[in-house]
Amino acid sequence: MAKWLSPVELEGNFVKLLPLTESHKSEVLDAASDGKLWELWYTSVPSSDTLDSYMGFALKQKSEGLALPFVIVEKATGKVVGSTRFCSVDAPNRRVEIGYTWYSQSVQRTGINTECKYLLLQHAFETLDAIAVEFKTNFFNFPSRNAFLRLGAIQDGILRNHRIDRMGNIRDTVIFSILKSEWPTVKTALEFKMHKKY
Repeated sequence: MAKWLSPVELEGNFVKLLPLTESHKSEVLDAASDGKLWELWYTSVPSSDTLDSYMGFALKQKSEGLALPFVIVEKATGKVVGSTRFCSVDAPNRRVEIGYTWYSQSVQRTGINTECKYLLLQHAFETLDAIAVEFKTNFFNFPSRNAFLRLGAIQDGILRNHRIDRMGNIRDTVIFSILKSEWPTVKTALEFKMHKKY
């Protein structure tokens, strides 16, 4: 499983995705502090109180081959502006999820998300030979749901009463996916969108 999902650096025109390490801890907190993202109740972004457990969980899953977390570095500034990861790894079935994604408020709606997703999807389908890439989010996270649809993902369904969140709320989880057979068209659409924006 770990062999299928090996640490890798991914680079586009505007961002680099670097494997998350313990040395990124202060930069991750600084990025999350831009907009106090931990105040969003429907998603999980580290705060000073939760940073250790957030990092610990991500790095433990990485060591077990169950996830590959990244920091997102804006090339123009060299600053960490968010985090994302491959997770829910199902190596025998060549399926993986892109999740735990968040961006500093100052770079939201700038095109960085599109390029990050492009790099991750390209790696998943063209290097890992994944047959499907999943996305999951809280039912009430409408910005993420709309972003998945704009990427070209299809909504598979809603898992009702899927989990209990940190506030004790019962969460419904919406699942989206892109299949390997759909990747060529999704790739063309994303490249058009990126070239048009920049």
